[in-house]
Amino acid sequence: MSAAPLVVVHRDASLLAEAAAARLVTRLVDVQAARGHAHVVLTGGGVGIATLAALAACPARDAVEWQALDVWWGDERFLPDGDPERNATQARAALLDAVPIDPSRVHAMPSSDGVHGDDVDAAARAYAADLAAATSLEDHSDVPSFDVLLLGVGPDGHIASLFPSNPAMYEVERSVIGVRGAPKPPPVRVSLTLRAINQAREVWLLAAGTEKAAAVALALSQVGEVALPAAGAHGLGRTLWLLDRAAAAQVPAGLTRLASP
Repeated sequence: MSAAPLVVVHRDASLLAEAAAARLVTRLVDVQAARGHAHVVLTGGGVGIATLAALAACPARDAVEWQALDVWWGDERFLPDGDPERNATQARAALLDAVPIDPSRVHAMPSSDGVHGDDVDAAARAYAADLAAATSLEDHSDVPSFDVLLLGVGPDGHIASLFPSNPAMYEVERSVIGVRGAPKPPPVRVSLTLRAINQAREVWLLAAGTEKAAAVALALSQVGEVALPAAGAHGLGRTLWLLDRAAAAQVPAGLTRLASP
């Protein structure tokens, strides 16, 4: 587990997205300068997609070597390819279609109309195989050592498609699983497991809005991860909580650092 999480608070959701985008550019450029390539895991949701849109609008985006970036997802709605509710569809519209990224390095999770049909477990196994094939000698798991893994946080404390007390929270062996019975639609999804998430060098949890405040505070109080999945997400090197003031409203002042006036 990494050191204690760093909590950074921005004035509002818009500034949070812009700051997260700028931070992501810096991180990717640094990693690529040191190693030549980078792995990033994207998230959906309001703040996650707003961050990608802010990155697309940021002049500094051109500092990233897009041809040397592998893009993954933490979870996906198991819907047909191109469905507007899919995280990959939204990410393409917000950012990926605007940058010169190598299509072969954009690793979208399988869709429900793909080669696996409606077999979500087969889709999960296929994505796990893709992850394993992308590992290198420096990785010590069956997933790449993601340089940055972005996570949205739900009002119930869910991350990716790992919901409180869902059977997925008890998975300790697989890196990717099919999720059934998700409490928000659609009920069927594909998700990284907590074991895979915690192989990332840095995990960034993004949350905005008053409705997230209680879950954020509970997660930072180290409540159990089965009850509150966000509490179990940790980067190997660093864990960042990037919040707006509303989401940070119940976090003890000693844990927060104000980043914008």
